Amino acid sequence: MGTVDLSLEISRLLCYGLQKGLLAPEDAAYSANRILALLGISEFEWKPVEEKLRFPAEPLERICDWAAEQSLIDPDTLDGRDLFDTEVMNCLMPRPSEVVSKFYGLYERNKKAATDYYYGLSRSSNYIRVDRVEKDRMWTVPTKYGELVVTINLSKPEKDPKAIAAARNAPQSGYPKCALCRENEGYRGTANQAARGNHRLIPLSLCGERWFLQYSPYVYYNEHCIVLSEEHRPMKVSRASFERLLDFVTVLPHYFVGSNADLPIVGGSILSHDHFQGGNYEFPMAKAPLREQVRFSGFETVSAGIVDWPMSVLRLRSADRESLIELADRILAKWRGYSDESAEVLAFTGETPHNTITPIARRRGEEYELDLVLRNNRTTEEHPLGLFHPHGEYHHIKKENIGLIEVMGLAILPPRLLQEAELMEQALSCPEGAEEIFKRPEMEKHLDWYADLKAAGVTAENAGRAVRESVGKIFEKILGNAGVFKDTEAGEAAFLRFCKAI
Repeated sequence: MGTVDLSLEISRLLCYGLQKGLLAPEDAAYSANRILALLGISEFEWKPVEEKLRFPAEPLERICDWAAEQSLIDPDTLDGRDLFDTEVMNCLMPRPSEVVSKFYGLYERNKKAATDYYYGLSRSSNYIRVDRVEKDRMWTVPTKYGELVVTINLSKPEKDPKAIAAARNAPQSGYPKCALCRENEGYRGTANQAARGNHRLIPLSLCGERWFLQYSPYVYYNEHCIVLSEEHRPMKVSRASFERLLDFVTVLPHYFVGSNADLPIVGGSILSHDHFQGGNYEFPMAKAPLREQVRFSGFETVSAGIVDWPMSVLRLRSADRESLIELADRILAKWRGYSDESAEVLAFTGETPHNTITPIARRRGEEYELDLVLRNNRTTEEHPLGLFHPHGEYHHIKKENIGLIEVMGLAILPPRLLQEAELMEQALSCPEGAEEIFKRPEMEKHLDWYADLKAAGVTAENAGRAVRESVGKIFEKILGNAGVFKDTEAGEAAFLRFCKAI
């Protein structure tokens, strides 16, 4: 069995499963035998284990080392190991029906207790790889709009060349149709499809339709969940979306929920499958006050206003769900066809639509709150990636779309930025070495940023804080780029013209 004591590592894993409640003592022998069958061995001796593991990464890694020696993982890549160790963890998992039964048993008594159980299971089962998520960097930056949150995502590793080649050579399959389809539950995975053997879904009824709740494996904030339609159908923001969002926060009132926009560039999401994202987290935008109140005739039970935010947000609040939905639908219909050339907003180029909305729902006691973020995906010669998109001068920090999460004030920045920010800090702390640092290809794009920070008088003592704060300030400007009506006197007047047109 090579250099790995398999009996010890399997024992460690089983003890972890017992401690975390993944299996009962009556399941231990069965689970051990399922792991042996997966490994293709028939010998096992239970070893006493005293330790309490926070997550199962260590014994899984040792088991994968052995499996790679036996060519059970070939090629031996991170993706290959993820596929294999997910199957190992599935040997410790309850069946989907057991998870659903326990969730709804808890739900009848306490809705938060139900989600606490399900989130704990998703972490303990290694579906959420806690050891990787904890490597993510997060900090807050004060701005005129309140504190923005910045994260550098390190939990989703970049593929190595062998994994890319394996994915390219893997046979293409139409099952499951996409990464969000409910058929992923228990799926073994392939070189180009994530392993989901330890994945469990909770069925929900939203407005009489069958939907499912799951957590994101890459947790960008507390209890980051995904709510997906049973039917594989394209994303579409409509009246039905508002109805389902408000139904969801009725079912789970301690969660917020929102939908990405349904057009490319401003969508920032998997547009091929209708879904929402939510969780138990208060985003910076949710804390932002109203800049100005607005009244809509015929909707006296709905309070409304423009949110003090760099993007263009209308906030509606009411205990009257039907009036809230009716007004949101009217705003969406008007925005779909609305143009204001003075604000560079055009609803169409030929037959191509540009206007849509990113909606977010939450509860405020007995009242429902709905934020409607106005989006436009028009491109221009000067801004070929999008006029209301991060502008070229900020692409050294972020070039990707501004999706639902970032709309609300949480920046998700690429892993490359961690090392680049550290190099920037070194250059500012030791200017005599800066020339050598900026000879590196990945640092050339940051030269203007370096010059700005240097001109601001950044010293070795405050370089780290200054770089982090600068990243947050740039994110604030990026959100302003994405706002259709700018936070200026002219932009405010344009926003009010739209409100009057509704």
